[in-house]
Amino acid sequence: MDFTRRTVLAAGASLGAAAALGSLSSARASALGQDPEAMNPEDKPTVLKESLFQISLAQWSLHNTLWKKELDNRDFAKTAKAVYGIHAIEYVNSFFKDKVSDQAYLKDLRKRADEQGVKTLLIMIDGEGDLGHGPGEERGKAIDAHKRWIDAAKVLGCHSIRVNAHGHGSPEDSAKHVAECLRVLGEHGAPLGIHVIVENHGGLSSDGSWLAGVMKAANHPYVGTLPDFGNFRLSEGKDYDRYKGVEELMPFAKAVSAKSYDFDEQGNETTIDYRRMLAIVAASGYRGHIGIEYEGSRLSEKEGILATKKLLEAVHIEMQAKAGK
Repeated sequence: MDFTRRTVLAAGASLGAAAALGSLSSARASALGQDPEAMNPEDKPTVLKESLFQISLAQWSLHNTLWKKELDNRDFAKTAKAVYGIHAIEYVNSFFKDKVSDQAYLKDLRKRADEQGVKTLLIMIDGEGDLGHGPGEERGKAIDAHKRWIDAAKVLGCHSIRVNAHGHGSPEDSAKHVAECLRVLGEHGAPLGIHVIVENHGGLSSDGSWLAGVMKAANHPYVGTLPDFGNFRLSEGKDYDRYKGVEELMPFAKAVSAKSYDFDEQGNETTIDYRRMLAIVAASGYRGHIGIEYEGSRLSEKEGILATKKLLEAVHIEMQAKAGK
């Protein structure tokens, strides 16, 4: 996205005035020259015209609803738009793992999203083997399984698949093995336009320095990261500094996950400083989507998603207003 100082100044000035005079929703709509009262909920845009980031919905936010069969995977795109006003989605392979090579099913998913005007960004891949194996049969199986999801992502119109970096052996050996596998997958994804991105997702992968080192070792334009605000558990009782970790991973980021668990009365996330996190994301130069991934238990999935979205939008307005000063 072209993001000049002039557009930041213009957006910041209008947003500052709107925030002072009206509600959050009014500010968002006014920045787009629209009457907020005349808009239907599903038509209200998720982002401002000149955005520092855009909002997407990670399917895991609705995992309980999906496991209970209260939502069909095929209706995820429709739900994202109609219920949450979000026009970009991130699938999780767990909810259609048996459909990885079912072209009719995948094309139907794509058609349904296209009809809703919803963009499919990526598929999060779990349970398809560890990419930290050394050379051998287990590594080959894991690589082949992930290649199938790269092919599926192409059908869905994604830009990436998210993989895990679970290693075997020492941190050094694990880093070497993961980097080797990522290069192989990057080579498979490159002609299809599909990136292979690694999320900090427990164990060694939650060590920002280690994962950044893996990216440097892989050294492939179609290999990158998906920094998650919340997944920095190294082991039981030991966590990596989440802000340091996100800062280390952002230079390689092709997607970002806004993890959330709970909110206080002011609408702030209770364990993650979103203003600090989003400042790190913006400072990196990233201007893509940030995916809502609510994992709390006090609020319902719907309430948690909407609370996360509201916080992201509020901080976005603050950041643009600050940039305009």
